[in-house]
Amino acid sequence: MKRTRRAVWPACFRVLALLLLAGLLAGCGGNQQSTAQEENGDGFQIYYLNQSETAVVPVNYEPEENGAEELTDELLGQLSTAPVDADLKAVLTPEVNVASYELDSGQLSLHFSIAYRDMTMTREILTRMAVVKTLCQIPEVEYVSFLVGDNPLMDSTETPVGPMNADSFVDDPGSTADDYAVTTTTLYFANKSGDKLVGETVNISYSSNIPLERLVVEQLISGPITNDAYPAIPPETKLLSISTKDGICYVNLDNGFLGQGYDVTEAVPIYSIVNSLTAIPGISRVQILINGETNLVYRESIRFDTVFERNLDIIEEE
Repeated sequence: MKRTRRAVWPACFRVLALLLLAGLLAGCGGNQQSTAQEENGDGFQIYYLNQSETAVVPVNYEPEENGAEELTDELLGQLSTAPVDADLKAVLTPEVNVASYELDSGQLSLHFSIAYRDMTMTREILTRMAVVKTLCQIPEVEYVSFLVGDNPLMDSTETPVGPMNADSFVDDPGSTADDYAVTTTTLYFANKSGDKLVGETVNISYSSNIPLERLVVEQLISGPITNDAYPAIPPETKLLSISTKDGICYVNLDNGFLGQGYDVTEAVPIYSIVNSLTAIPGISRVQILINGETNLVYRESIRFDTVFERNLDIIEEE
């Protein structure tokens, strides 16, 4: 189904209307909003930007509509409306807005205005995060796709971002608005047959006080987000420490990594780590240690005293 978005009132009229109707419509969504620290219950959450545009902040919301189309319209309207909290701001603006959308078999495709391309990288990723997390609460919406005009949204490497859900965004729960950073990177997991790697683009929001490489390895251990990739690293693996010096990332794991884990070839777990970490700017090689030692041989074929470089041959061709 294709739906063209209705025009949204200017912010001043919306605020005035809310003030006039506040006493009569005590049950409306704006008066049901509370801070993110309160329990959400069975309601929804609208994700807004903080004023410094460094983080997204959820605010509780009780929708009025029930149908998929009507609820989509309502939530898009909330994403375009200035929140009651003066410390927050709407993620959609008159310039960056959804002109139309289609909902088909669980996938919601949003067509944004051309001005979407003018956002900074941080603002764009946070906008994407807020929109996807808000709309994926609709029961009929499994994934959200972004299009700029009629063309798929591309990342910084000119690769289509593709369908996203709330799990497409990796959050560090220790991050705060004051030291928040966001980035898009590619994580490599096993393919179905376990002999190659497949890439999975993720949006990571994290504290700038925590190395991005730590979050990358922890996410590799947790496993992929989508159903098109499979775990490569045994889930009992523990990351003991990680550091980067002179372009080499030193990854210290415990004995859990040596377990057989999943049915994958011996190179897949190694290069799941190596290829994922070398996708981070500033990292060109990876040294893997087990309990601080490198004098081990992995599955009797790969020596850990090797400093590994990116391996493109192990990536499955699309």
